[in-house]
Amino acid sequence: MSSWTSSASIAVKDRMFRALAALRIVVLVNSVALNLYRIDEFTRPVAAVVCLSVMVAWTAFTTWAYADQARRGFPLLAADLAVALALLLLTPWVKGPDFSTSLPGFWVMGALFAWAVQYRLVGGLVAGVLLAAADLLRQDIIDSSDYGNTFLLVIGGTIVGFMCDSLQQMATERDVAERSAAMAAERARLARAVHDGVLQVLALVQRRGRELGGAAAELGRLAGEQERELRGLIHAQEAVETVGGGETVDLVAELARLERQSVTVATPGSPVEVPAGTAYELAAVTRACLDNVRVHVGEDAGAWVLLQAFPDRLELSVRDDGPGIADGRLEEAAAQGRLGVSESIRGRIADLGGTAELVTGSFGTEWEFVVPRTERS
Repeated sequence: MSSWTSSASIAVKDRMFRALAALRIVVLVNSVALNLYRIDEFTRPVAAVVCLSVMVAWTAFTTWAYADQARRGFPLLAADLAVALALLLLTPWVKGPDFSTSLPGFWVMGALFAWAVQYRLVGGLVAGVLLAAADLLRQDIIDSSDYGNTFLLVIGGTIVGFMCDSLQQMATERDVAERSAAMAAERARLARAVHDGVLQVLALVQRRGRELGGAAAELGRLAGEQERELRGLIHAQEAVETVGGGETVDLVAELARLERQSVTVATPGSPVEVPAGTAYELAAVTRACLDNVRVHVGEDAGAWVLLQAFPDRLELSVRDDGPGIADGRLEEAAAQGRLGVSESIRGRIADLGGTAELVTGSFGTEWEFVVPRTERS
């Protein structure tokens, strides 16, 4: 989710423009009051009154215009900056060559900060440079005060733009985190519902199938397989919910949970810390491979899991000594809508940015997976 277009970012920007509207009124009152107090210093007082009237009218217009996101396009921003630049450049003509302060004064902050809010750091920098250039062009002699004004315009617009960027990014990240937390809570609720309902029914079907025998026994066996698969998914989901973004998990420990009498798991002797998402996905892929061994080779069929860890990648293999997979069998299963291999195995590895290679024959079946140790961005 982009921090330029997210709803949280837009909400932050709306609040900033409301604050800017209040600031515009404050600096307008200050500029008008100072100029009226010094009206006798103007060589063209009528022109000064006209300029002040323009400032009042433009402040009222921009307060209305910036209130709606749909009107905050480049034409409005460009016109806002153009008015501020014009008033700065008109200062020598209205006040005479010996003026000490500009006609708009701090009022130009409105256009400067509007660009900083809308276009962030780059917008604040561009507007600050243009306003500073116009401020310097009206001077015959540039002194330390002029330099100070120029520096404040440039650095002020840049800093405000940077702060706006940071606030909008933080708002977007918080919005994403809240959405993720809500989704995790909903998944947990669904998992509890599945656990309380579906798993109990599958366990009952499995038990009754064994008791009845015959075709019902096969139905019970299938129900048992689905129960184990669903229970594994629920446990994996519960584990994922306890891990925050950026945390790591020991892949060796995850794979060790899959070891049983007929399954041998060989891993490095030391922990292999990888991103949580990578660890859980590889464990799920391994579980899917072992389920295929149990279903298609036999409940007690032997299987071997080997993990090798390298600095930049992980290599995982799952092997059995069954009869192998007949030519075209995987394509036929996919055409029938049975997507265990294409989705549970190859799909997961592809999502991790890795490769999956299948070697099968009369000697058995072996999956070889290679994935990077870091998660894909």
